[in-house]
Amino acid sequence: MSSFATQQLLKIGEVATASSLSVKTIRYYEEIGLLAPSVIRSASGYRLFDTEVLNRLAFIKRAQSLGLALTEIRDILTVHDRGELPCGEVRQHLQEKIRAITEQIDALTMLRTELEGILSGWQEHPPAHLAAQTICPNIQTESSGL
Repeated sequence: MSSFATQQLLKIGEVATASSLSVKTIRYYEEIGLLAPSVIRSASGYRLFDTEVLNRLAFIKRAQSLGLALTEIRDILTVHDRGELPCGEVRQHLQEKIRAITEQIDALTMLRTELEGILSGWQEHPPAHLAAQTICPNIQTESSGL
């Protein structure tokens, strides 16, 4: 990052406008360490941002849109802040995201199959002995009790 002394510094409102993020979000990102190398405090305590913060915020927004958590994004930015290209780290996180999505799809597919099975045998007027023992015999069976 360039020296703050030679860069134009932006106030938080300017950063919010340029990034289309709220001031509250930018403050939160700073609090959790996502903006560390791009922000300083003025003598009067105001946050002043290096223009590089806009690139960081664009990266954060894009990474979030791909499903990465802020903790994962912080890990990636830490690699970047050490002067290394974090593409390997990004790839690893995206591959893990694909694995998690695949597991969710499998679980949802099983749930859909179960729901379809329930609906295929749906009885609007189940036998009285089942109705007396359950709240909804269509989703409860005698064996599903506690």
